[in-house]
Amino acid sequence: MALLLGLFTLITLAVHRRSELFLQNPALSPGVAPPVPAEPFAPAHGTDLQIHDPSILKVGEIYYSYSVGENIAIHQAPCLDGPWKRTMTVLDKESIIPKGDRQAPWAPMTIEVDGTFYCYYAVSFAGCRDSAIGVATSKSPGPGGWTDHGSIVQSGTGPGSANYPYNVSNAIDPCVFITDTGQGYLTWGSYWTGLWQVPLSKDLLSVATGEESDARHLAYEPRAIFPGRKKPTPLCGDPTGAHPVEGGFISYHAPYHYLWFSWGKCCKYDPDNLPAPGKEYQIRVGRSLSPRGPFVDRIGRDLVDGGGEVVYGSNRDVYAPGGEGVLTDDGKDILYYHYLNTTISYDFWEARLGYNPLEYIDGWPVAV
Repeated sequence: MALLLGLFTLITLAVHRRSELFLQNPALSPGVAPPVPAEPFAPAHGTDLQIHDPSILKVGEIYYSYSVGENIAIHQAPCLDGPWKRTMTVLDKESIIPKGDRQAPWAPMTIEVDGTFYCYYAVSFAGCRDSAIGVATSKSPGPGGWTDHGSIVQSGTGPGSANYPYNVSNAIDPCVFITDTGQGYLTWGSYWTGLWQVPLSKDLLSVATGEESDARHLAYEPRAIFPGRKKPTPLCGDPTGAHPVEGGFISYHAPYHYLWFSWGKCCKYDPDNLPAPGKEYQIRVGRSLSPRGPFVDRIGRDLVDGGGEVVYGSNRDVYAPGGEGVLTDDGKDILYYHYLNTTISYDFWEARLGYNPLEYIDGWPVAV
């Protein structure tokens, strides 16, 4: 009997795993509809860290997180599971960029290049594209010693905001990707016309000029997923409706570059009136052999045409994961994000840090 039970368990596990693989990669079974398991996404590795739009670095044996908060909050922990401890902030006062919520910059992303740490951040007001992306630098990942260099790009108002594509985009949610040759690329964008990218200068503190300054359109949702504001203004509210693509992040896993982004309604959830299932925040991706794109999904649809492979979405106690990034730790890629734990609250400030290791099946990432 024990042998039969053991055999039954192995068969059950094999069928479940095969169902997961077919769900993530229908091409594994041409002409056959993949089985649909009850839970299409793995549970989150949840943590105690309340956070929104996390950016995570590992320096030595310490993990550092940077997030939305007064002067850009810094937390650190001995491992991703925590315990996470707040260790002050990046900036010691409000941003020097004279617009938006200068006291609490949004969606920071921190990278390290040749011993210097660069924290890219955004200032704006919700629902408006009078925005800017700035950068601060330090020789240490922790608090203290950061220099605020001000804006790199602006949209809405300010120097350069009338130039294309800043005149049609929203300059928030920065991501900087550095190639093997040291070339940096700034990706940004939220709603309106989606995600854009420009090369940076060698010092990574400004946009490159001349022939290398060309902008690329990387991702866009052509459909109006939600209605626009009833009384939009030139800079606040898109009269065509909400085109929810934001939070771009580029990672590399040979031979592909992956453009991750958040899609759907991100915030201000009413638990008694939630968006239609599948229209809440979720994490999507496209891939390209070049960090400049074009990025396409599994069926070859360009992300600019509304493409995007869903990698992680609501499941079990997880609701509306997004604000994602990818950390390579000991040779393993880890997808991290913020999410709402439905057993706790749908409130914006109750979002937690979650993460899942990534596996790659036929060149496509799967959160496990």
